Amino acid sequence: MAVSDQEKIVKEHMEDMTKTFTDVWQKNAAMMTELFNQSHQILTKDIDPMNIGPAFSKASKYFSNDPMKMMEANYELWKEHVALMQEASMDMMNKSPLPEASQPYDRRFKHEDWANNPMFDYIKKSYLITSKWMVNTMTSVDGLSESDKNKIVFYSQLLADAFSPSNFFMTNPEAIRTMVETNGESVVKGMENLQRDLDPQTSQLSIMMTDPDAFELGKNIATTPGKIVYQNALLQLIQYEPTTAKVHERPLVIAPPWINKYYILDLQPKNSFIAWAVAQGYTVFVISWVNPDSELGGKTFEDYMQEGILEVLDAVEQATGVKDVSMIGYCIGGTLLSATLAYMAEIGDKRIKAATFFASQADFSEAGDLKLFADEVQVDNLESAMEEKGYLEGKSMASTFNMLRSNDLIWSFYVDNYLLGKDPLKFDLLYWNADSTRMPRETHLFYLREMYINNNLSKPGGISLKGIPIDLSKITIPIYLQAAKEDHIAPYPSVFKSTGFYSGPVRFMLAGSGHIAGVINHPAAEKYNHWINDDQPKDLDQWLEGAVEHKGSWWVDWDKWLSKHSGEKVAKRIPGAGKLKVLEDAPGSYVSVKS
Repeated sequence: MAVSDQEKIVKEHMEDMTKTFTDVWQKNAAMMTELFNQSHQILTKDIDPMNIGPAFSKASKYFSNDPMKMMEANYELWKEHVALMQEASMDMMNKSPLPEASQPYDRRFKHEDWANNPMFDYIKKSYLITSKWMVNTMTSVDGLSESDKNKIVFYSQLLADAFSPSNFFMTNPEAIRTMVETNGESVVKGMENLQRDLDPQTSQLSIMMTDPDAFELGKNIATTPGKIVYQNALLQLIQYEPTTAKVHERPLVIAPPWINKYYILDLQPKNSFIAWAVAQGYTVFVISWVNPDSELGGKTFEDYMQEGILEVLDAVEQATGVKDVSMIGYCIGGTLLSATLAYMAEIGDKRIKAATFFASQADFSEAGDLKLFADEVQVDNLESAMEEKGYLEGKSMASTFNMLRSNDLIWSFYVDNYLLGKDPLKFDLLYWNADSTRMPRETHLFYLREMYINNNLSKPGGISLKGIPIDLSKITIPIYLQAAKEDHIAPYPSVFKSTGFYSGPVRFMLAGSGHIAGVINHPAAEKYNHWINDDQPKDLDQWLEGAVEHKGSWWVDWDKWLSKHSGEKVAKRIPGAGKLKVLEDAPGSYVSVKS
């Protein structure tokens, strides 16, 4: 057969594939548009709890009113597929392919066959072209509110991620190879894993991310020695045993988020912030929040301040005989701390002499993708969903966080568990991530409405606690603000806004990585550099322009800062030696309650 005839056959074959692929995608898009159009008038909280429909209905109306826009978008899609077809045909004819645009690393396509096998290479590139086209086309919709546009883009990307060829057995070369290499055992194991994770009562799939039997609290995770020295309905207070002969005079109290369990700060000795802080000579106390049940559904944000931070300050004084302390607030624990500091400033309570915030926001105007889940309709739906039990199920919050990084936290495990038939990983961080907590109804609704929707904490007098309007500008103590470059939960521009609220000296530091690894970065790991601008300008662009990069963990910089605000060295303090007696060993019983 002549070369020209071969080229003709190849081109016709690729044209058919491209046409079929594009037709299927466009028909799917048309069906979705029709669904959104039909549902616009009948959407209820029961069938659209995420309040997605109205935004997509507006987008579909936009395309209906401007068909030329869709024709132009389809033409651009067709052009890219034709270029891909030409590249693939030349490759199949053993000719030099057209120059290929460099693509960022995508772990979904890390297996060598995605690049070396022409068929899978074509499938991958065709998918990337089409998924990018879909998201970009939805991004181009004009006349929408910022909230609607962000929602459309987010859920379009979520849909595109779900339809990745890596998520389907017949279009995943690694799954096919593994099946052959294991004589089909991987398929059998994958089906067993699916049966294990599928709830027969509800048909809901709960993807197992880690071996639940691989870790035991107090044995090989959350192992830093300490004692429970105080507890109430909302918390247990852990005082850690000193490892230095002398300690700083002022104790260090940590308020972690109640959205997760505290031991993210104490996974294992090699990455434990708590153990490291103890080794620097701090008397460390950590709040271990309760995993609330129906009886605690009425607990309010105010209760978390009073029974949380304020009662803990009383307990620390009883345990150590020292009134003044330093505090750390992590994530929502930091939001609570900033509100509490403002309240304490109003009533003249000066016991907290310095405060550190890990990935914490006080201004929620740029709070990232989590704002997509916090509009009035969704919060009203949540309120109804929590009415019966008095709390939000832990898996609901976990699912929300997983959606923010669906390729990493949903689809990668879907592929490993069910397509490749792998056993769950034995990974401390994933174990902690799966150990979800419930949210008390009143506190959660207050947080979503007052912070995410109304952004009232950032407004002087916007929030009242115990009947007293609070103002963040009344906070005059030294502040250390930690943020991370890749944090998708508390984006660093949002965290930086806090520098404009506090009236005392503020040291803002930008770490590498994200919401977890940007915080939990032991100096011994020698990972994730950090940036500091000693001039501390109040403009973010100026701060970034003048920032100096430093190697490794930021913990050392923080220790230098905090040690200056922690008083002289005194004799070490043993848990139970003060007025508070030991109730039980750390990590305590509250943290062991599963959701």
